[in-house]
Amino acid sequence: MVAEVRKHRSLRAVARQFHTSLSVVQRWVARAEGRSLDEVDWSGLPAGCRQSAHRTSPKLEQRVLAIRKFLREKSDLGEYGAEAIQREMQARRLKHIPSLRTLGRILERGGALDGRRRRRYKAPPPGWYLPNPAAGPAEVDSFDIIEDLVIRGGQDVNVLTGISLHGGLCEAWPEAQITAKRTVQALLQHWRQFGLPDYAKFDNGTVFHGPHQFSDTFGRVTRLCLALGVTPVFTPPLIRGFQADIEAFNRRWQDKVWRRFQFTARPEVQAQSQRYVRACRDRHAERIASAPARRAFPRGWELDLQTPLQGQVIYLRYTTEKGYLSLLGHTFEVSDVWCQRLVRAEVDLTHHQVRFYALRRRDPHNHLLLRTHEYVPPIKPFSE
Repeated sequence: MVAEVRKHRSLRAVARQFHTSLSVVQRWVARAEGRSLDEVDWSGLPAGCRQSAHRTSPKLEQRVLAIRKFLREKSDLGEYGAEAIQREMQARRLKHIPSLRTLGRILERGGALDGRRRRRYKAPPPGWYLPNPAAGPAEVDSFDIIEDLVIRGGQDVNVLTGISLHGGLCEAWPEAQITAKRTVQALLQHWRQFGLPDYAKFDNGTVFHGPHQFSDTFGRVTRLCLALGVTPVFTPPLIRGFQADIEAFNRRWQDKVWRRFQFTARPEVQAQSQRYVRACRDRHAERIASAPARRAFPRGWELDLQTPLQGQVIYLRYTTEKGYLSLLGHTFEVSDVWCQRLVRAEVDLTHHQVRFYALRRRDPHNHLLLRTHEYVPPIKPFSE
């Protein structure tokens, strides 16, 4: 650029030629003024002092590091951080005492920080808490209820929602009230259309689980799953994270459907919800297609709630401070070395057993069997 200007070309023409601003050309011409091109420093460093005028002097930094070393080796209290160094400098009546932030930067520059940073562990794979995770992913349908929505004028809206863990196959059923019977109808409709998953995950609400005041109770939804060979999974009460997939969909549904529009009647909510669900499926069509295969719904199948219970029901629970666990109205001893920790309880209704497995997020593929108890559920008719 300077050579072109010295050929008596205008500064603006040179700036256009090199696709830069006029100020850049002016700066380099001024730097080379009165000197040949091979005598000019073209490093591009700014003019002025190479070190901040306010930076702590090397002598003071060495004194700070020496005081730290003294405190670490000789002090009775055994503290040698920035606050301890500042107190020691005040006790010595030194003239220049840096602030705590400056002391921290001095220690960092001197490599004298030995605090440990929090270690971040890799997140476990989806569905890590289910049996045999090393065998490959198994599809899990999660279901939940959005409760107590009200249309202006007093119409109640409750929404049964569902989404698959790996495919993201979603569904929503806005109704006046969500009951166990309505849930069974919705699940049958959904599974007849798309096929059966390996697992169905629920919270511990009575709609899904059945009444809690009676022992050995298996509700209508649980019996539907068992009859179809789908293993129901009940997540830990009041523990966040295990329902994260369905809770995230609930939030999206409320943001994209409920809060976006003004509804005057429940059918309008149902129609808009159907449009949103179809749009979600279209958007995630590739993900749905690549999800684990779902089993075909059996032809001619009909639900008989009085059929003897077969299969497994899984409960994810935390043990007590003494290593016990309450389940189905009974108290089971699990392990005195696995207290207040997560376990998977497999209620095997076919072999009349309850198996308790230790679960750890840091080791998601190793599920240690802690204890097995005999469990024979009472044979009693299901109350319609």
